[in-house]
Amino acid sequence: MISVGIFTGYYPYSLEETIKRAKDHGMNCVQLDLEFKDIDLSRGNITKEKANYVRDAFRDANLPIVAISAYTNLVHPDPVQREANINYVKEILAHARDFGTPYVVSETGTYNVESDWLYDPKNATEEAYQEFKKIAVDLAKFAYDHDAVFLIENYVNNIVGSVEQTARLLREVNHPGIGLLMDPTNYFGEDNIDHVDETIEKIFYVLDDKIRVAHAKDCKRAVDTGEKFGGGSAEHNSFRGAGAVELPAAGLGVLNYELYLERLMKNHPNIPIIIEHLDEEDIPRAKKHVDQALKHVGA
Repeated sequence: MISVGIFTGYYPYSLEETIKRAKDHGMNCVQLDLEFKDIDLSRGNITKEKANYVRDAFRDANLPIVAISAYTNLVHPDPVQREANINYVKEILAHARDFGTPYVVSETGTYNVESDWLYDPKNATEEAYQEFKKIAVDLAKFAYDHDAVFLIENYVNNIVGSVEQTARLLREVNHPGIGLLMDPTNYFGEDNIDHVDETIEKIFYVLDDKIRVAHAKDCKRAVDTGEKFGGGSAEHNSFRGAGAVELPAAGLGVLNYELYLERLMKNHPNIPIIIEHLDEEDIPRAKKHVDQALKHVGA
């Protein structure tokens, strides 16, 4: 059966309180955000001892860590900041197994100087793709050397956004140190938001064998075409979409959840699915929506 979890960053508390609240909400696993009130896991401050302490706390609670958040702009226009961001992902990859999971997740980045989530015309160029591909190869090799796996999470406004771009990257890198974080809502833009089912079918037809972990949020056509934010301590937790598509919590958009889960469970019957893009008070509703859809499709 598919297990349902959540980003720990939606609980901006101590490690103990975060675990308690996730358990109270009926979660079966978590994607780890390296943010707790009582443990410094910021850049340059991760140690094996701290990672093992966090790992063991979640294990004692029977709440497995299935992936670690390392969201950052890997092609930041400032070369100094870009190098720092890449090194940040490597720091987490080097300690991933100390936290109890091989999987470390980041978006693919944008050349937009104002936001990690806004489009830039350079993103669509071959030059941008090749530049990110070099970074992806480097991170895949580094991950493999540390018994970890770098998972890309595409987003329509980033360098790797479409099904075709994602497939090309994973085909050309073709390394055991890289995989895909599956979130179907990240593929929707102005051109396909009114063709949800067809897009879901295409995503799984092309990318199914690369999936390692899944996410659960939603999508719908936006009224406000600017950036949208909600709750969550880190930017990747508070982000709610940009441009033509809004990305709310599960059950608040037009994503065909039953079709999504049917396709997901076919070849990934025990995959974890992680709830996101919501405020803490909305967690019980979103969890219920995902659970009901899973029961309906028998997953």
